[in-house]
Amino acid sequence: MENRNIIEHSFSVDLEMRKKLLGQKPLLIWFTGLSGSGKSTLANQLEQSLYENGFNTYALDGDNIRGGLNKDLGFSLEDRKENIRRIGEVANLLMDAGLIVLSSFVSPLKEDRDAVKRLVDNENFLEVFVDCPLNICEQRDVKGLYKLARAGKIKDFTGVSSPFEHPDNPDLIIASHEESIDVSVNRLLDKVKRHLSS
Repeated sequence: MENRNIIEHSFSVDLEMRKKLLGQKPLLIWFTGLSGSGKSTLANQLEQSLYENGFNTYALDGDNIRGGLNKDLGFSLEDRKENIRRIGEVANLLMDAGLIVLSSFVSPLKEDRDAVKRLVDNENFLEVFVDCPLNICEQRDVKGLYKLARAGKIKDFTGVSSPFEHPDNPDLIIASHEESIDVSVNRLLDKVKRHLSS
């Protein structure tokens, strides 16, 4: 609903000034994939590598955000859409601060990921599909969620009772069940550096 009483304030320090101060371009690296695929692990290791290379970053993670900002949301399709919408807005604010944002969310629906991409502009968005087969994710099941979902104790669980739509044309595919974390992170770091220098 549009609020006609809202008037945006213009501030003196803008994105171009922040980019110059930080010496980098903002970027949103969006990790998508099933629960247990390795999104958070990859994002954590990539952020460490970016930090060591002198980049200013911030990581957004599904479980962490749901413990605070989005603790009022469940896992229905409507709540999932709102979860990703809010994350997109937060990521956009962090990018306006000049940061490289690493976002790790199942984000099962293509239209929701595309909405975030439009929000931050396609040129500022890297979609990373962490492609791990469902049976491998279930074998890992570090949180015990698949077991609960199979027992009917968790409804609308992606991959079990709720769909996951594979990205049509991701910027990078990481087969986390086939390659080591070091190889994956090196590929990611190379991709990010080339994107930032273009």
